[in-house]
Amino acid sequence: MDLLRSLPLGLYLEQPITWMHRLDPRIKLVWLMTFLAAPLLANPVWRIALVGLLIALTFTAMIPLRVWRQQMGWLLLLSVMVLGLTAIMPDGLKLTHQPRLPADELAFSQQPSQLPAAPQDSWNPFHLGQPATPPLPGEERNPSIQQPTDYNYILFTRGPIKVTRRSLDLAVRFSTLLFTLIYSTNLFLLTTAPEEITAAIENWMEPLRRFKVPVTEIALTLTLSLRFIPLVLEETQNLIRSVWTRAINWRKLGMRASIEVWLMVAERLLENLLLRAEQIASAMKVRGFTSPNQHRVEWYQFRFRKADWLALAALVGLWSARLIWGWEMN
Repeated sequence: MDLLRSLPLGLYLEQPITWMHRLDPRIKLVWLMTFLAAPLLANPVWRIALVGLLIALTFTAMIPLRVWRQQMGWLLLLSVMVLGLTAIMPDGLKLTHQPRLPADELAFSQQPSQLPAAPQDSWNPFHLGQPATPPLPGEERNPSIQQPTDYNYILFTRGPIKVTRRSLDLAVRFSTLLFTLIYSTNLFLLTTAPEEITAAIENWMEPLRRFKVPVTEIALTLTLSLRFIPLVLEETQNLIRSVWTRAINWRKLGMRASIEVWLMVAERLLENLLLRAEQIASAMKVRGFTSPNQHRVEWYQFRFRKADWLALAALVGLWSARLIWGWEMN
């Protein structure tokens, strides 16, 4: 078991270097915000188009099969399950039911059994206001109105399973939103190094310096936290391996003893992580690091290339299409 390689989400792909790796991280961060914001108030067709665009980007980037099969396969399966379950669930459409009994039964019972006849005018050639003639035998009073179009609210019904237009619309919304939010973030982390992410965030947060926001400290903290994640996984992996190599018979230990063992493992994990954090702080202190503003470390040098301008132009085209055709239909 290798937690550093078996986790399907949130890993950085160092090799091979694709065209998405070479893009400017600021452009990729804007694209990520686009995939997170574009599904809002969008119609189902636009949401499905975003899912197709993400899959197309994965294939055009030539990401190895071993990488995206774990990351996209399970997520697609989860999205399809959400789609199916939401489609067959009740759509929650609110219906207004007419009460069977009157609101005021007492007042209703005091009314006369026969209402007085309406006064008739002496001269009424067109019989206005008079009751209509009774229907002839075999004649229907309210003939059913035939549907002029092929519109059906219920799309599929088979026994207890019923799929309506509203339930299918909700299913498409939930499943595509789940896939877009998770996979767009994962694709961004897959093709962007942690240093590039923090550099891009610091660059976009530069205007906040006017409001005395510690932008550099925030970027440094984010960089250290991203670098600390592999250390946490490594320590967890080593402790789990140390437990399994001892061949403990958990059935003989019982519930209480097993809980005590895992509490000891968790305590040891916390001690190791605090020791690692202290070592990182000591290494920074030995190198004379006092504050991020006095010891600036350039993690990444921003350079706009031709591919970045093309990605920016594609982003403008995507938002133009979203504002024209992507709105939700009422």
